[in-house]
Amino acid sequence: MTFRAPVSEYEFLLNTVIGFDQITATERFAEADGDVVSAILNEAGKLCNEVMAPLNRGGDLTPSALENGVLRSAPGFGDGWKAIAEGGWIGMSAPQEHGGMGLPMTLTTAVNEMMSGACLSLQLAPLMSQGQIEALEHHASDALKELYLPKLISGEWAGTMNLTEPQAGSDVGALSSKAEPNGDGTYAISGQKIFITWGDNDFAENICHLVLARLPDGAAGTKGISLFLVPKYLPNEDGSLGAANDLKVVSLEHKLGLHGSPTCVMQYDGAKGWLVGEAHGGMAAMFTMMNNARLGVGGQGVGISEAAYQQALDYALERKQGKSASGSIADHADVRRMLMEMKADTYAARAILLACAHAIDMQVATGEAEWKARAAFLTPIAKAFGTETGIRQADTGVQVHGGMGFIEETGAAQLLRDVRVTSIYEGTNGIQAMDLVARKMMDGGDMAHRIIDEIEAQAEGARATHPNMGEAVWQACESLRETTEWMVAQDDLQERFAGAVPYLRAFARVLGGHFHLSAAIADKGGPREKLARFYIKRMLPEHAGLLVHAQEGYAGTMALTLEELAG
Repeated sequence: MTFRAPVSEYEFLLNTVIGFDQITATERFAEADGDVVSAILNEAGKLCNEVMAPLNRGGDLTPSALENGVLRSAPGFGDGWKAIAEGGWIGMSAPQEHGGMGLPMTLTTAVNEMMSGACLSLQLAPLMSQGQIEALEHHASDALKELYLPKLISGEWAGTMNLTEPQAGSDVGALSSKAEPNGDGTYAISGQKIFITWGDNDFAENICHLVLARLPDGAAGTKGISLFLVPKYLPNEDGSLGAANDLKVVSLEHKLGLHGSPTCVMQYDGAKGWLVGEAHGGMAAMFTMMNNARLGVGGQGVGISEAAYQQALDYALERKQGKSASGSIADHADVRRMLMEMKADTYAARAILLACAHAIDMQVATGEAEWKARAAFLTPIAKAFGTETGIRQADTGVQVHGGMGFIEETGAAQLLRDVRVTSIYEGTNGIQAMDLVARKMMDGGDMAHRIIDEIEAQAEGARATHPNMGEAVWQACESLRETTEWMVAQDDLQERFAGAVPYLRAFARVLGGHFHLSAAIADKGGPREKLARFYIKRMLPEHAGLLVHAQEGYAGTMALTLEELAG
């Protein structure tokens, strides 16, 4: 398929809706001015359109393969990685002292989303390295930083993270991988890890694995887990590569989608590793990487949503059937409804994604706890709603294609297959929702109410120019506030968890209304105002049913016994 990176959409959101000027007003990011942003987005767009998008279909048809213990990447992926690395895209937000650009995460998020729409299987590789770079930057020793960061940032080496084991999925504390001290400051890592994205490739000189394992004195559960850096090849002090480490790819998973991205089963047999962060503090260090990845995965969903919309629109414009003004199915009312929903939800999810990245940048630039709390609150929403939007719109894209959407040659089915896992990995969306109503509300709902207050204030002001839309968003906010108060009042977390998913989705719906209203105000009489009206009048009302569901509590979900469920 032909992919067109949504550069102009990002320029509008950054300049008009998200408040990117607030980021550039800080000393930390003062150099990321309008000309820099425009140049970066346009160059990244060319990379996506001309280099990455042409690789997408081939990666699905001729996937990565393991041949006699050697991983062979999908055709062209090595050249794609080289282009990404040479363009400096891996190290966009990485520290300048180690070769990165030091740019705002908001820009990196925009570029990553465009890359995801172009070729998600390949985009996963730099995303893994970016997460590792951030984890090492915050937790590794100076010696490890000096050796590994320049290589990871340049793309000479690639990074992964190894959490999951056959018996330890979301329950990371159940892992059994072991780390034995070697007596020289290194550790012997043994165990098996599964679901390791890009666990190996044939285009980077070295693969650097971040591995969770337990020291001999590590307590049971997550508090006894440590994090180790375990390279495929042992580096010498000068950065050159020495002997192969005692690790290997056992097999590749046969998956529904993302065929171009190898998902590996990794075996460690006394492999040499270095401790990252404090002993028994592995989860804290790994969460640095996981939070980065969760924002990135939300962007993957938005990227696929964009790609699905573009492909559905192109097909609808070309497909001639029935009677309509243009002669194409794009003028059929129900097809137009689907296209409008795809476009409106993609915008909403993208805006939420950027709002989260904006908060991260402001926290980095100012160190203020307020921004840190805001970023933490928005992360599960950005991840869950972004990925759900990708899945929903890829599915809608198949529907727009009709019977041809079910035929693989159109590529519509590949987008649905590729995006489906995004609601599962980096913490399932159910876990994101539980995190939102539990850990992120340990402040008594303070951050939730702060955001609601801001949305209401905007809606109040919009009543003068957009009375119907302003009123609709304001009323939705009041309903969201009431349910937030109900959530906070539940001391039994099971009561919150039973309605966590609909609550998160309702919060995202209201945020989407807020950002669409911003677009309407900025583009009065224009296409963005028309799209905002569609979203606010037709899609925002979904929040009401979701909030009713959210407050129904725990008892109803357990009403049927296990025997009755099976009956």
